[in-house]
Amino acid sequence: MANITKKVSWSSRGDYSAQGEDTPLLNGDTGAARYTRQLSGGSIFHIGRLSTVDLEEDITTEEDGVLSWPKEIPHNEKLLSLKYESLDYDNSENQLFLEEERRMSYMGFRCLEINRWVVCGLIGFLTGLIACFIDIVVEILAGYKYQVIKKSIVNFTEAGGLCISLILWAVLNSVFVFVGAVIVAFFEPIAAGSGIPQIKCYLNGVKIPRVVRLKTLVVKVCGVICSVVGGLAVGKEGPMIHSGAVVAAGVSQGRSTSLKRDFKIFEYFRRDTEKRDFVSAGAAAGVSAAFGAPVGGVLFSLEEGASFWNQMLTWRIFFASMMSTFTLNFFLSIYHNKPGDLSSPGLINFGRFDSDSVEYNLYEIPIFILMGALGGILGALFNLLNYWLSILRIRYIHRPCLQVMEAILVAAVTATVSFTMIYFSNDCQPLGQDQSEEYPLQLFCADGEYNSMATTFFNTPERSVRSLFHNPPGSFNPLTLGVFTLTYFFLACWTYGLTVSAGVFIPSLLIGAAWGRLFGILLGSISPKDSNTWAGPGKYALIGAAAQLGGIVRMTLSLTVIMVEATGNVTFGLPIMLVLMTAKIVGDYFVEGLYDVHIKLQSVPFLHWEAPATSHSLTAREVMSSPVTSFNRIEKVGNVVDVLSNTTTNHNGFPVVNEFIDNNEPGKICGLILRSQLIVLLKHKVFVERARSRLNQRKLQLKDFRDAYPRFPPIQSIHVSQDERECMMDLTEFMNPTPYTVPQETSLPRVFKLFRALGLRHLVVVDNENRAVGLVTRKDLARYHLGKHGLEELQLAQM
Repeated sequence: MANITKKVSWSSRGDYSAQGEDTPLLNGDTGAARYTRQLSGGSIFHIGRLSTVDLEEDITTEEDGVLSWPKEIPHNEKLLSLKYESLDYDNSENQLFLEEERRMSYMGFRCLEINRWVVCGLIGFLTGLIACFIDIVVEILAGYKYQVIKKSIVNFTEAGGLCISLILWAVLNSVFVFVGAVIVAFFEPIAAGSGIPQIKCYLNGVKIPRVVRLKTLVVKVCGVICSVVGGLAVGKEGPMIHSGAVVAAGVSQGRSTSLKRDFKIFEYFRRDTEKRDFVSAGAAAGVSAAFGAPVGGVLFSLEEGASFWNQMLTWRIFFASMMSTFTLNFFLSIYHNKPGDLSSPGLINFGRFDSDSVEYNLYEIPIFILMGALGGILGALFNLLNYWLSILRIRYIHRPCLQVMEAILVAAVTATVSFTMIYFSNDCQPLGQDQSEEYPLQLFCADGEYNSMATTFFNTPERSVRSLFHNPPGSFNPLTLGVFTLTYFFLACWTYGLTVSAGVFIPSLLIGAAWGRLFGILLGSISPKDSNTWAGPGKYALIGAAAQLGGIVRMTLSLTVIMVEATGNVTFGLPIMLVLMTAKIVGDYFVEGLYDVHIKLQSVPFLHWEAPATSHSLTAREVMSSPVTSFNRIEKVGNVVDVLSNTTTNHNGFPVVNEFIDNNEPGKICGLILRSQLIVLLKHKVFVERARSRLNQRKLQLKDFRDAYPRFPPIQSIHVSQDERECMMDLTEFMNPTPYTVPQETSLPRVFKLFRALGLRHLVVVDNENRAVGLVTRKDLARYHLGKHGLEELQLAQM
């Protein structure tokens, strides 16, 4: 079995891949790829200490030394996937773009700004409607399920045969989860999970296939309903963020490519830059609908999602968030026959804490910080266990049928464990008016009492969280809370990562609320009985919930505001912030946050805010891809077609240079043109000869490029005759004449900062004579990271 060494071929790169040798084009003409001199340090620069990767298939080495990659490579943290491309967040300011901008009047720009506000309002409205639909359907279906199971348990408690109730519970859970897993595994796998890691990558500039499709939204909504009703340890709040992002991506384009309907509106927004801003608003609207936290939604989009920000975007996102919350609460109030009552805070109603339960003293601050540290440790343990479990899934449960079977197994085990915990629990509490149980189970308790363990297991997770927050002291004994915390911790860890639509927010809050309330009970037990020093276990449930969620997802400011808005009380703002900061610091010491872990599991070329701390010794010369495939200002059509058709490369950006003097020397750069632009030019036959003859049609406009966005046709679908191959293309009008460039000796941190801050896809490296000698893309920067042995370089693989 062969090993992959550190020196790899760069010939299948998503954004730009440099040919490692003088590769002939499909027609045998090498004129288009003119610069083939390998610069020192290009792809043979070695850093740190890297392990080799054993593959399932042998690697054959060709005569020229290029490695032939297998179709599938097992996951390895030292690999970076080549299948991900970047988004064009930097506008191409070519002649067409500048002419359109110059023709637009002041009122035209004002109308565009108004349209942006209209789109954000539509995003919030539709996201709120989707959240309302999910909430109502889950409430109805879960209500029917729990009523049927409760009736069975009541009947068989006296007559015997509770195993029938257990089987009924397991079967009902399995049926719902089966439906949810099938539609995800077989129809749209990208709809699995919460979708937050994928949206985070999208906003970072990575093109995740099918992540914002209409089909993804439909499967996401139906899948999360099935997952929650199926009794899995999941929540419906996380997927709302993905749903809002999909709504934003669709509404902002004024058409649906899936339904092949074009409403001829918002055509100006059909580009990656504008879509990115609206997707940020959609993610915020999803958070706002989930927790009733408009400000928290804005901060979430800023902290966890958006990689690029401006002041006007903040207000538009806030407007979308407010509209989302208002829409959800308005329609829910109508559904609950309370028209005009907009007090419901969102999908999850934490309930408002009374004045007695929200009081705290300064001497409790160290206790809260200690709980934050515990939340960081437990969150790190959760993430680490889930990481290894996800590795096993990637290696052994990668077929859809196996993924469905695992989901059914988890649903059945969850029902069995829940029933067993309830059956053997002797924690009986009097049934009073202070309790908030929706489906109280008496089981073996005396008349007028209910099984307290059933409050946590025999309920939707959202209602269980509310019970732990607000039920009066004495509603749970310590053993019940301890057993539930331990059991639900492992169930939630096993569940997250299944091929179902599900979120981790509510399970994390539920786990933290359980051990937080237990913490409060233990504090109360060591204090004098006539003292109220540690009164109110509900406040410790709140702190524990924040600590656990913060320890898992590592959010700070946004989660603080979300918790404050969801509970309707600002008193605990300071303690929650201290707890979340402590949880993040402690958790980061052991392992990354859960979303970052899953981004790394997918080998996505994700760019963090800063370059690795010890990377100043690297320069652009050493990280760039070289040699460069370039085009002349006036290029032969056959050369363009051959370069775009070359299956060994997948270039997406090409420097445009002046006439080559020598095929072994690069030309002076005068612009940059994208693959998508070249495909549109070929599709419309924009050739010099046609422009000079009567065959010339109307002048190509930006609308032609926007109509093809975002699914540009593949080069194989464009027919170019042999006569047309001899024609010439003038790229001057369509190329970006002012691409960003850096000298060869620019340090990696400076290159990284420029690339990241401007949202670039390509950064041209030039020599002292302004000749294009290399190109920096996302993967060139993402492959460097800090490891155990210092600065390390990830290997690139087709995964």
